[in-house]
Amino acid sequence: MLLEVIATCVEDAVVAEANGADRLELITAITEGGLTPGIGMVQQVVKAVAIPVHVMVRPHSRSFVYGEVDVLTMEAEVRAIADAGAAGIVFGAITAERTIDEAALERILALSGGLNVTFHRAFDELADLPSGLRTLLRYPQVNRVLTSGGPRPAPQAVPAIRELVEIAGGSPLRILAGHGLTLETVSRFVAETGVTEVHFGSAVRIGGDGLAPLDPSKLLRLSRLLHDKNKQKTP
Repeated sequence: MLLEVIATCVEDAVVAEANGADRLELITAITEGGLTPGIGMVQQVVKAVAIPVHVMVRPHSRSFVYGEVDVLTMEAEVRAIADAGAAGIVFGAITAERTIDEAALERILALSGGLNVTFHRAFDELADLPSGLRTLLRYPQVNRVLTSGGPRPAPQAVPAIRELVEIAGGSPLRILAGHGLTLETVSRFVAETGVTEVHFGSAVRIGGDGLAPLDPSKLLRLSRLLHDKNKQKTP
């Protein structure tokens, strides 16, 4: 079981790594669902930790439907993120008809090179999640999809997420479940859906507040819980 933790600053990144996170999603504007952080922040976080750093590529929080200037902005951000040494990008774009924006996706993938690519929760606004996933499966550079199985918190969308895991089965693409997971619900959720990667933000922060620092004790408990599951599965 792999644990991805949201980081919004260098301190978050260091605390997350020290307390068992396997990977970081680096963002700013957490209360807006995450936007692209400044390149100075990206550079410093990459220097500060050894675990993979995946960086949000999202120019604004108006919507996930992007115009030409938005795509040009994201292309520039991908180039800068790659130059900073990050391991991956977190990106998503949809059309006004709520399908995957393949034109924008192809332009971003053309610049992603060896970066890992996560399609983020723009996915949850699609009209048809299984159809959207099948579209993404045609792009081998897309490593994972971050999803809660629709607009509701992930624990309320177990059948939808289980279906996505089944559709992606046998492919390199992984379903990364996030939004609404807690230390108390994650074990049952993993057992019921079959996901192998989970994503945590506010639930591992002090007081459950997205703007508060990470809570080392919560994060350590979570990482031990998930990693103990890994040991139990190992023959």
